[in-house]
Amino acid sequence: MRRTKWLALGMAMAPFAAQAEAPDDAGEVMAAASIVVTGTGLSLPPGTPAYGSVVIDRDRLEDAASGRIESVLADVAGFQQFRRSDSRASNPSNQGATLRALGGNASSRTLVLLDGVPVADPFFGYIPFSALVPDRLALVRVTRGGGSGAFGAGAVAGTIELASATRDQMPHFGASAFYGSRDATELSASIAPDLGSGYVSLSGRWDRGDGFQTTPRDQRVAATVPAAYDSWSTNLRAVAPIDATSEIQFRGTLFQDNRTLRFAGADSVSQGQDASIRYISRGRWQVDALAYLQARNFSNIVISSTSFRKSLDQRNTPSTGIGGKIELRPPVGADHVLRIGVDTRFATGDMFEDAYNAGLATNPLTSRRHAGGDQISSGIFAEDDWTIGKLVLTGGVRADRWSIRNGFYKAVSAAGLVTQDSSYANRSDWAFSGRAGALYHVSDAVALRGAVYSGFRLPTLNELYRPFVVFPITTQANAALKPEKLKGVEGGIDLTPAPGVQLSATLFYNRLDDAIANVTIATNTRQRQNVNAIVAKGVELTASAQLPANFSLLASYAYSHSEVDAPGMAFDGFAPAQVPRHSASATLAWAPKAGPELSATLRYTAKQYEDDLQSDVLPDALTLDALARLPIGHGISLIARGENLFDEDIVTRNAGGSIDLGTPRTLWIGVRFGQ
Repeated sequence: MRRTKWLALGMAMAPFAAQAEAPDDAGEVMAAASIVVTGTGLSLPPGTPAYGSVVIDRDRLEDAASGRIESVLADVAGFQQFRRSDSRASNPSNQGATLRALGGNASSRTLVLLDGVPVADPFFGYIPFSALVPDRLALVRVTRGGGSGAFGAGAVAGTIELASATRDQMPHFGASAFYGSRDATELSASIAPDLGSGYVSLSGRWDRGDGFQTTPRDQRVAATVPAAYDSWSTNLRAVAPIDATSEIQFRGTLFQDNRTLRFAGADSVSQGQDASIRYISRGRWQVDALAYLQARNFSNIVISSTSFRKSLDQRNTPSTGIGGKIELRPPVGADHVLRIGVDTRFATGDMFEDAYNAGLATNPLTSRRHAGGDQISSGIFAEDDWTIGKLVLTGGVRADRWSIRNGFYKAVSAAGLVTQDSSYANRSDWAFSGRAGALYHVSDAVALRGAVYSGFRLPTLNELYRPFVVFPITTQANAALKPEKLKGVEGGIDLTPAPGVQLSATLFYNRLDDAIANVTIATNTRQRQNVNAIVAKGVELTASAQLPANFSLLASYAYSHSEVDAPGMAFDGFAPAQVPRHSASATLAWAPKAGPELSATLRYTAKQYEDDLQSDVLPDALTLDALARLPIGHGISLIARGENLFDEDIVTRNAGGSIDLGTPRTLWIGVRFGQ
């Protein structure tokens, strides 16, 4: 970890070094042309709307009642995590993101990018949502459906692109302080000074709370405790110009997230040190090149639900992710936007854990376990967007060479005797994927679109080598897992019937072959296995409207008919675990140019099943969130927020009647300053 931190610090100095080493050249460029630093990536190709993206803007990001990115993403119907809990009351390793009802999975089936950099944990594949602070972002773009382009190997269910706030969106100094139910506090501050022709932004956030009882009252025991949390994150971003058309962007993030779940002593800690550097050129030959480094760790203690003693201490799970890409856009004429490039991702990780006999009062150590391995995926891609009058054709292909190697699992008894020592054969192969789409502007008010796509996802090191227990269920790892492969097709229509009104409808069909699922193989025992396929089809509706009297409406609905294709298996034809058939979200806001602002968000999630055999149901849930803002001058606003105002019981886990609940009614009051 120490070496990683020094490397991150070295990368942090790169933008300033680039500026300091050639002051004369920089002066000559400024004399010749005006330097405009944006801090963004390259512009979107014209064919992007063919894939039906949904954009969440900065105003919405700043008005989330929970202040957390995962609840904002729920504005896009069809987005789901493995469980319904947010990042205050869920085990971090459960925070996988997926789209389009392809099955709940603790590892993300959706590629999540921050300024072009994949953010998923290198070992587990989960998303560190607590480190992705909405106030730091300019926008979020969600594309449902398999993707190509850079890092497309991970976009089997779609892509979520997060873009950092630009200089003109950030106050020179900003701060906020909130106090909430159950002695919760949320503090944040940021500073964004200009630095020469560039700028630097430094932000930090700390939030903590005593937490709510995730256990229903009739299931609580003396050892039951609320889901306390304590997390912090800091982010440094610097943008420095090289000349009038190119710039260097650096980002460094440090975070730590501490949680306690269900029982006293059931503590988890996730932490990370991430750094990336990006070169953007908007000249005649456009270039987007980046390199990134992730150093992550995770620890977790499992408490027995019968003896309430420690049964497992997953004391150390260090992992490292290294990667990068180069994308070129050569000048090929005004009607074409051609992108060619290469990218690579390397992940390595180890799991160290100790098992204990929780049935004995002495709680003795029974076994020490060590597992891990390496993964690498390198791809070459090409995409082109061709504009022919009102028609835009877009298409791309990828070829990826992947390998899984150095996998092992070793267990040693308390007496030092080796009880298992398994080394797994190295594997490698090629994977080919692509997508194609068409966008036709029938008129200014009507656009038709269609797309076909394919993609794949490698099993994570966690899925391959780490078993886990959520009492009373044991889930076994499976070192023989194959990559998941997706094929999909969709068609849609976008309408603008009046100024400020946008409507969209999409029909889709996706088939995920060799889908990785937790399959019941015995009583209270599951194993990660490839099932033949998950087939998902449905409709997605979105709407946004600027209404009279300063009102606005955002709405989204998804109907998904998803089922497992597993001939000869007990769950053949069943709905995948953790997948609702209906989900909907609607936000109504009142925001006059001056004065108070109000917004309310209503969300509905239909029932879903906990497991592959549909034996345990998670009932449907309807929640209402709200926010009120009162500007009082000089950049200061008073803000009141409310989560789950109906105080709906949200069942997030049901294992044979053992229940966990999600966030109850939570109220916040606070102040925000920006100048």
